[in-house]
Amino acid sequence: MADIKKIGILTGGGDCPGLNAVIRAVVFKAGEYGWQVLGVKYGWKGMLNADAIPLTRNDVKDILPLGGTILKTSRTNPYKVEGGEAKVLENAKKMGIDCLVAVGGEDTLGVANKLTKAGLRCVGVPKTIDNDLGATDYTFGYQTAVQIASDAMDRLHTTAKSHDRVLVCEVMGRHAGWMTVDAGMSASAHWIYTPEAKGSVEDCCKMLKERYARGDKYGIVAVAEGAEFSDLDVKAASQTTDSFGHVKLGGVAETLAKEIEKRTGLETRHVVLGHTQRGGSPLAYDRILGTRLGNKAAEMIKNGQFAMMASLRGENVEAVPIEEAVKTLKTVPPQYYDVAKTFFG
Repeated sequence: MADIKKIGILTGGGDCPGLNAVIRAVVFKAGEYGWQVLGVKYGWKGMLNADAIPLTRNDVKDILPLGGTILKTSRTNPYKVEGGEAKVLENAKKMGIDCLVAVGGEDTLGVANKLTKAGLRCVGVPKTIDNDLGATDYTFGYQTAVQIASDAMDRLHTTAKSHDRVLVCEVMGRHAGWMTVDAGMSASAHWIYTPEAKGSVEDCCKMLKERYARGDKYGIVAVAEGAEFSDLDVKAASQTTDSFGHVKLGGVAETLAKEIEKRTGLETRHVVLGHTQRGGSPLAYDRILGTRLGNKAAEMIKNGQFAMMASLRGENVEAVPIEEAVKTLKTVPPQYYDVAKTFFG
């Protein structure tokens, strides 16, 4: 058993349903081992500022159904701050943190991986509603986000039918189209665009004209925010980037809707689901998965499995190297997308 007295936990990057389930599980399990827990606020920003609060069983006992994160979050990258790495290591020592649980996606865990090599013991918990993190079958928060997007598109069907309109629905997903494909299939979208495949706008327009000609005078088009097209140039809403180098996305649905209307003459509107997909209470699946992953993170610390991440592999939660998880993004394979294409039109 590792020599542990106090651990820290932080949540970094975008929030998602199930984060509080992880926090709660880590605190409960740490209590079994007799450890103190510090909740580091605002992700890596909290480690730069030594901003943390004690967390006890009483503090977290009722947070399981809550969305978001009680610890707050940010997209801070300590490696973009002068002397950031040294500051994090210094503050970890000052706060008495023997090991840090980093809950986040590729960026948050990428930082944890670097800091481990620099001497700070870390374990990881995978979090992203995009479900694009490697070395794990699913990330918590994903199923809730997909359900929200699916429910929204179900509602779009009825209003689109009522007005004989095409509605373009923008779903989150920068590099991976898992949410768009799954929500689109679930809600019977008539066309789906993902970042993985440069889809044709002309083919979609042809499909829509055929629908209207046969009497199905409406259409639902699902598009990932990071989608690109073979015959349409889409510019990001902004060329500004965050501290991890990601361009701020947005605007693809509006651009696509205008193009569809121009090419078909069909009245077309767009809807951006945006942060509604991140908000609200997690589904039972994500509460349970978050709980299992948090529990495993504490066990990994006890077993001295540092630089490792809690991962869902089949029905089991296992320890895998953080380096493996952040090495390559998990994107939608062509054969998976082909299933969705079967139902286009």
